[in-house]
Amino acid sequence: MRQRKIIHIDCDCFYAAVEMRDDPTLREVPLAVGGEGGRGVITTCNYKARAFGVRSAMPGSEARRLCPGLVTVPTDMARYRAASQQVMAVLRELTDLVEPLSLDEAYLDVTEVTECKGSATLMARQLRERIREQVGITVSAGVAPNKFLAKIASDWQKPDGLFVIRPEDVDGFVLELPVEKLFGVGEVTANKLHALGVKTCGDLRTLAPEVLIDRFGKQGYRLHEMANGRDERPVVVSRVAKSISVERTFSQDLPDRAACESVMASLVADLTQRLARKARKKPIHKLFVKVRYSDFSTHTLERVREHIEAPETDDYLPLFRELVSGRDRPVRLLGLGVRFRNDEAPVTQLRLFD
Repeated sequence: MRQRKIIHIDCDCFYAAVEMRDDPTLREVPLAVGGEGGRGVITTCNYKARAFGVRSAMPGSEARRLCPGLVTVPTDMARYRAASQQVMAVLRELTDLVEPLSLDEAYLDVTEVTECKGSATLMARQLRERIREQVGITVSAGVAPNKFLAKIASDWQKPDGLFVIRPEDVDGFVLELPVEKLFGVGEVTANKLHALGVKTCGDLRTLAPEVLIDRFGKQGYRLHEMANGRDERPVVVSRVAKSISVERTFSQDLPDRAACESVMASLVADLTQRLARKARKKPIHKLFVKVRYSDFSTHTLERVREHIEAPETDDYLPLFRELVSGRDRPVRLLGLGVRFRNDEAPVTQLRLFD
């Protein structure tokens, strides 16, 4: 069986990150989302607030006692969901094998992905850069041979970190790992393990699986597997990509439309490679073009273009020219992509009256 390559992506203080993105003045203060009023509870907080001991699920009154200068804002789930959808869209541009765990974290199986020379480390680095560029927040990433280790790795150098556990390093890494880091080991289970003289996975390995199963039930076998760095759980796909795109941010702004058109062919070539790897049989429904100007204003245009198997430069040029029909402006980013037709969606007839 081929060695898996798993990436775990975890947004840093997600709700607070979205608030700081949308209001840069909040970056300079200890910030908490939620916790307003007499009985409010903190949903999350930024790292300046965490330095004072503020934590998620803490009553707002206690948080303000620990951090008198704490700034609190109400939750805005609509904005957080929109940001989450942007993050997941970036992930699904790399692979369809994405398993979201919540709004702010997901697993990716990149075992068969050939981009970045097949290097999961380079893929994770690219994902982090693209999310920072496109969504405006930072994420931490963990790369490992399985889900259990990838999730631990993503937390290893937070915030805005990348940590890699190579297959040959698994045994040495897990040996010294505190049992509190294992999935499902909370305070109660940790105390039971400590009572058995078990503080690390190395200690845990000294106990036979039968002993662990007798003491902890089904969780005992799972503890035995994790202590040996094993986790055979596959990435479970909840949905497939509805679009594929490529984009490029330029180190120097492109001065005019002619310069943009000169790089269009290379973008189409990148898109063709991605389509060949991920979407050979998916019917294309629309083509779209994206432009971000030097002032960071972003504009997109899409048009229905069916019966196209492999879009060419000439298919995108009319869209681009329609989108930037006005005066020349410096372009910071240029992107293009396709949206797929969903042949499995049920056809329903709208009712004339409620």
